[in-house]
Amino acid sequence: MRLAAPPWLALIALALLLLALWLVRRRWQRFPFPGADRLARPRSWAVSRTALAGVVVAASLVPLAVALARPQEVLSRRLEHAEGVDLVIALDVSGSMAALDFQPSDRLGVAKDVISSFVAQRVNDRIGVVVFAGAAVTLCPLTLDHDVVQHLLDQVELETLPDGTAIGLGLGTSVSRLRSSEARSKVVVLVTDGSNNTGQLDPLTAAELAASQNIVVHTVLVGRGGRVPIPVQEQDPRTGRIRRRVVEVEVDINPELLAEISRKTKGSSFLARDPQALQEVFAQIDALEKTEFTSTRLVRYRERFEPWALAAFLLVLGGVLVEAVAGGTPW
Repeated sequence: MRLAAPPWLALIALALLLLALWLVRRRWQRFPFPGADRLARPRSWAVSRTALAGVVVAASLVPLAVALARPQEVLSRRLEHAEGVDLVIALDVSGSMAALDFQPSDRLGVAKDVISSFVAQRVNDRIGVVVFAGAAVTLCPLTLDHDVVQHLLDQVELETLPDGTAIGLGLGTSVSRLRSSEARSKVVVLVTDGSNNTGQLDPLTAAELAASQNIVVHTVLVGRGGRVPIPVQEQDPRTGRIRRRVVEVEVDINPELLAEISRKTKGSSFLARDPQALQEVFAQIDALEKTEFTSTRLVRYRERFEPWALAAFLLVLGGVLVEAVAGGTPW
């Protein structure tokens, strides 16, 4: 919360001053001579209500001053100077990421949780997200608005792209997102659990493109190869109902390819066989070199003066009503 025009709060001091002067003036009008208050008749209820009306009207200046000061709720903040990197996360969403060897959910679910925590820690980085399977798409371009990144990451699901593992396309799309970046440090974190088996772009060619753009690629191999439990849905031929069962599926991995991609781009290659290891991998990546850049972010505010203006109006209205009932004027 902030005040857009705090000088208007001076009206509060003015209200207190006017109230004090008004009370002194009323007392002087009732008792113009010293000691006259001892001879005065008791106040009538009408006089008391007239005094109350004056106090209420003077009090209305307090919420009026706050309303004129324009209290505002800050919806987003300006970040003018920061240290960080331009970083794209390329996340594999192929069918094998449904393997149940990563608990409490599956490989994709755990990877999303770990990446989400990683994004939350990189407060000064511009972060983008690319997802790939048999094709690759940009889920989120580079942005400092990590709430948007988190929201879009939460919506990532399996079976949204053609099946397959197009590592080359995923890396190539990530490189294209960083091509126009002016940051001195540009990084791709490639997260996959398989071997390149589709796509028109060879992974090593994509790595050479990244190296030509001074983009560092860190590769993360999730899980192990061989037979892993993967849930599948099938239709019962008799009842037509869809049922889910777990089958053992052979998954190919190619750690040598991932290591070569990292080597060509001066990055690091990691292997995470369980959720804890995946967290440790991203903790290491969190130690990336930081560079300084300048960025401007839109600042949005929501006006919150309405309750204060309403309070001032109600106090004035209350004072007028009390004055009307008293049959006099408080001034």
